[in-house]
Amino acid sequence: MDRKNNEEVISFRDLLLGFKGWMRYILSKWYFFIIAVLIGGSIGYFYAKSQKPTYTASTTFVLESGEGGGNSGGQIAGLAALAGVNLGSSGGDIFQGDNLFELYKSRKMIEATLLLPSPSDSSMLIWDRYLTMIDARKRWKAQQPALLELDLKKTVPAQLIRSRDSLLQKAVLDINKDYLAVGKLDKKSSLIKVDVNSTDEIFSKEFNEALVAQVNDFYVKTKTKKSLDNIAILQQKTDSVRSVMNGNIATSAVTIDVTPNLNPTRQAQRLIPTQRSQFSAETNKVILGQMVQNLELSKMALMKESPLIQKVDEPIFPLLVERPSGLKTAIIFAFAAAFLTFVVLVIKRWYTEILKN
Repeated sequence: MDRKNNEEVISFRDLLLGFKGWMRYILSKWYFFIIAVLIGGSIGYFYAKSQKPTYTASTTFVLESGEGGGNSGGQIAGLAALAGVNLGSSGGDIFQGDNLFELYKSRKMIEATLLLPSPSDSSMLIWDRYLTMIDARKRWKAQQPALLELDLKKTVPAQLIRSRDSLLQKAVLDINKDYLAVGKLDKKSSLIKVDVNSTDEIFSKEFNEALVAQVNDFYVKTKTKKSLDNIAILQQKTDSVRSVMNGNIATSAVTIDVTPNLNPTRQAQRLIPTQRSQFSAETNKVILGQMVQNLELSKMALMKESPLIQKVDEPIFPLLVERPSGLKTAIIFAFAAAFLTFVVLVIKRWYTEILKN
């Protein structure tokens, strides 16, 4: 029992002496740590100063979906059914919640936005500003000179179509990854916020405004497309019935005009065509009245179903700018250099002791 306790005391003493030895060794190399901290801090400071500032353009808006369904929708659909038109629902909830956020990040919307003219310079596209921001043309000149001929404002040659699609696809991935952020302002809020962060202040603002306008316009058109199609069908049928009714009225009048002094024994020559035209006109009048009513109800339904998008905040110059802090970056790099120095010294001492044994 005593032997076991002695072994434990000796082992603890050896461990303590070994720890003290390691501490003396590390502290004896204090000048390495000072050099590492100075070098790391200097690298961190100059690295922070070499980074371009980031400009953030933000648009905040509230989205209110149009009223759909309900009893009024059923009544309107029933009335419209008399004309053979199915009103149905316009867009449902296909873009509610996260679906709307994904619409902002979709390839279709981002590509369409990049290909819009730059508001500040109509001679270039927003795509051109993006290329300038990432210095793409400098790389093309050194690696792929053929891409310098690519001008998306004009018809793209057949041999460059694949390259164009590839570049646009990569741009969409990069924008989604590094430049674009879409979500709610906070968890409890219904406000939607779209942020564009880049090193080009003009690109951030123009791309943000163009993307919001592009997506919101697509959203409204999609939500109301079915109702607009139904209204167009109803309008066409209403105009057709009105034209037939007007034709019947004209036929009745013409029949009377062409028989001004008709023989009383020949009244059938006037009465039959006239009565037929009048009956057809009266019938079409009733149909027309019902169809006009359905048309107006459909227009009211469209007004209810049309979503409301109201901007709360939009980007204005100067944009919010973020620059890396030289002091914070220097401290982080200094700690990293000191830790790396510690690891190297420990490995060196451990390797030396192994060689001795």
